[in-house]
Amino acid sequence: MRGDQASRLEEKNAMIHVGFIGCGRIADLHVMAYRDYPEARLYAICDPDPETLARRKAEWGPEKAYADYRALLDDPQVDAIEILCPYDQHEPVFLAAVQAGKHVACQKPMTTTLASADRMVAASKQTEKVTKTTEIYLQYPPIALAKRLSDEGAIGEPMGLRINCISSPKGGWNVPARTYEQQVRIAALGLGLETFDHGHHEWATAWHLLGDVERVSAWIDTLNGIVDCPAMVMWKGRNNKRYGVCDFLFCPDLEIPSKYYSNDEMYQLIGSKGLILVNRGTGDLPDRPPVSLYDGAKWTHFDDVAGDWAEGFIGAARNFIAAILGREQPLLTMEQGREVLRFAMAVTLSARKRREVYLDELDHPVPWWHAWWRRRRERRDCVVRSQNRGWRLFGDYGKYAPQARELTMRLPERFDATAVGEWECVIALTLTGESGMSDAQFGLTVQEGRLEVMADALPEHPDLSLTLPAGVWAAILLGKNASRRLSCRGWSSTAAR
Repeated sequence: MRGDQASRLEEKNAMIHVGFIGCGRIADLHVMAYRDYPEARLYAICDPDPETLARRKAEWGPEKAYADYRALLDDPQVDAIEILCPYDQHEPVFLAAVQAGKHVACQKPMTTTLASADRMVAASKQTEKVTKTTEIYLQYPPIALAKRLSDEGAIGEPMGLRINCISSPKGGWNVPARTYEQQVRIAALGLGLETFDHGHHEWATAWHLLGDVERVSAWIDTLNGIVDCPAMVMWKGRNNKRYGVCDFLFCPDLEIPSKYYSNDEMYQLIGSKGLILVNRGTGDLPDRPPVSLYDGAKWTHFDDVAGDWAEGFIGAARNFIAAILGREQPLLTMEQGREVLRFAMAVTLSARKRREVYLDELDHPVPWWHAWWRRRRERRDCVVRSQNRGWRLFGDYGKYAPQARELTMRLPERFDATAVGEWECVIALTLTGESGMSDAQFGLTVQEGRLEVMADALPEHPDLSLTLPAGVWAAILLGKNASRRLSCRGWSSTAAR
């Protein structure tokens, strides 16, 4: 920080002076955070369009107004910057702001390529000032509440996320032609208005609620040659079994009630013992509480949580100021912003390539080789892969066959009556012989909290009939991982019926 700037902030109760670079439509929401706020104020603005600059100065009343962002950055009274210009211009502005010793909040998406993002991340690591990617959905009260409830265990282990995005040309506020021109210009780079620009909100929310993403599959179509929807995106979490799906639909005749853009989003966060519904996004389409929780026993509706979309902008700016004051960590950091950007890039690449895309391949020197190698390696884990190729492709379990009879007869010793409650079932088990063992038949009866095993005969009216190689059955009972993964699913799912 320059000397005069540092000394000013060291004064007791000195307000943080914030500068906006870019004063377009979205700035109407960013400015709300600095109204009647005792710790920071909008001190300076910048926009290259003279009419916009004059109008915003009259509306917002900042002390300074600049046509060139470099002049604003040279102002020693400016402590912090919010970059609100089109995102294909973010990188040079961000690098200059960091070089000028300012705290910087860069609107999402942080930039248009991962190489550009890497330069921005590197610059952020060279400064002691706060830098962040502004993603307002993470501070939007309904989503923030969903995150808190999930972290507190209200729905058990998070398992999946469903997002519905609906947009329309009808409803919402007026969007200047200048904004549309900027969006179409960037869309011409192959970065969709819905799945990349607006999609950043959804990918950041998915990352926030479910964690890092491993791979993505996307289908992106168009109705008019401009808007990139209808679209459907699916993803899998990294090193876990968490999955998500997001659809984008453009409804040309649907009037969407909204004070802001004419679109809305709904979220379902599903856990092992409950689910959370976020019923409010940009607009006011669903006539339901902003958040609802089902904990496996009852519904709780959170009617009092603030559901106005603008609250996310206020929260994001207040997080920026709190980070400058050392009270909070910035959300998103620039590194986290890059990870969300990589997610968005993978969505676009998947639709272009017409295939599943691993996020890691975007950073690999030979992407196609990395993707091919991973697909080849992971195909064997597919549960719906044909089993007619032979059990031995999944391991040679014939060596366990001689133990199959004894292990089966001793099953009652391992039976846990508390795990089945009042459940009753009759199972016909046929083991095909191998490794010198002949075919064998058994009847397994679960009744009144006990398991009985009958050898050398099948029950007349079984609830479940199961046939498999003796070695595989023995491997399952011995706890061999591969066979258990392959075979127990069939038993469990059928028995549940």
